[in-house]
Amino acid sequence: MNAAVKTHRATIFEETARILAREAFDGAQYLLRLAAPECAAAARAGSFVHLQCHPLRPLRRPISILRTDPKAGWIEILFKAVGEGTRLLAAREIGANLQLLGPIGTPFRFSAERPRPLLIGGGIGMPPMIFIAQTLKDDPSYQPFAILGSEVPFPFRSKPAQHLLPGMPDGVIGAMPLLEDWGIPSRLTSTQGYPGCFEGYVTQLAEHWLNALSAEETNQVAVYACGPHPMLEAVAKLARRFDLPCQVSLEEFMACGVGGCAGCVVPVETAQGPAMKRVCVDGPVFDARAVF
Repeated sequence: MNAAVKTHRATIFEETARILAREAFDGAQYLLRLAAPECAAAARAGSFVHLQCHPLRPLRRPISILRTDPKAGWIEILFKAVGEGTRLLAAREIGANLQLLGPIGTPFRFSAERPRPLLIGGGIGMPPMIFIAQTLKDDPSYQPFAILGSEVPFPFRSKPAQHLLPGMPDGVIGAMPLLEDWGIPSRLTSTQGYPGCFEGYVTQLAEHWLNALSAEETNQVAVYACGPHPMLEAVAKLARRFDLPCQVSLEEFMACGVGGCAGCVVPVETAQGPAMKRVCVDGPVFDARAVF
């Protein structure tokens, strides 16, 4: 085992997590609250966990952390049941134990020079954006705004937005209740005609907002995104067009999840030239210009 792997593993905990709560939503989406005190205490926005979904399926699945409560010792995850492993995970009952590795990965980075974070989450890429919002909600120096998109029903009941925002088309009032409760403005997008949602893509609504800002306000924006690869590529192009810093959290298939197998490598541009980086421990958060 090389030194880099040992260093990463020193910050990752293996716990027997217990399911404290379970919610099912349309579109085969599930929310689990897990008792995992060591992971909850160390997790940062952008971290994920590597879960054994069922004792009969030893190969773990990487799942982003939605939010944490370090004092109570729990984390929440949101995932979509798309294969055998996640379908088995979705069927686990409250009180069941899961083997968990986490928190894993490099977190998002924030800068006081960019106090207007634009958070863009698509589908199961929404959780890292919620975690960023939780991280920044009590810091008055930041003014985050979240744009969340989904092509299946959202895993929450949207509510009318309480925060006015520049550039929002008429009727775009759908917001995420949790973010509203935290005092963070949000808007929802979809091409499925859901009430209150922007009819289109997250990048299109982001462009409406950015075009309505002054030059001074635009210079305060930094973009953060997680979602499907085509969405991230479109977000990266939008950020380049507005000359904005952009960090993306990549979604890749993983085997070990701790940097040992190199099964999740992606090409990344570095100061020393092109390199292959592991999404699990070198990421999942990367500078968008380096990967797109």
